[in-house]
Amino acid sequence: MAELMMSEQDIINAICLEQAWKHENVLPENVEVELIYDDDEGFSAEVEFFDKKYVIGSFEMIQSIRFYIKEVLQGDPYAASIKLLLDREEGIIASIQ
Repeated sequence: MAELMMSEQDIINAICLEQAWKHENVLPENVEVELIYDDDEGFSAEVEFFDKKYVIGSFEMIQSIRFYIKEVLQGDPYAASIKLLLDREEGIIASIQ
C-alpha cells in the first residue's frame, strides 16, 4: 500500500464505523467521537452513543483504522503500518504505509 495520510475526520469516521459494527442497533451517525492527545498518556478518543461514554486508547484507534482500511478502502488491514501523529495544523492524523 502506498503511503496515505488519514485526516482527523477520517479517523473519527473509522471509529464511528467500527463502533457501529461492534454494537448492535448503533448507526455510525449516532456515535460521537472526540480525539485527544496528552503528553503523558498519548493518543485516545472519547466515544459516546446512547448516553454511554467511554475512552479508547491508541491501540483501539489503530484497530478502527484497520477496520476502515478493510471495509472502506478494500485493502489488507494487516499489511499496513499505522502511526498516529500530532500535526500542529491538521490535528491528530494517521500515517499509513
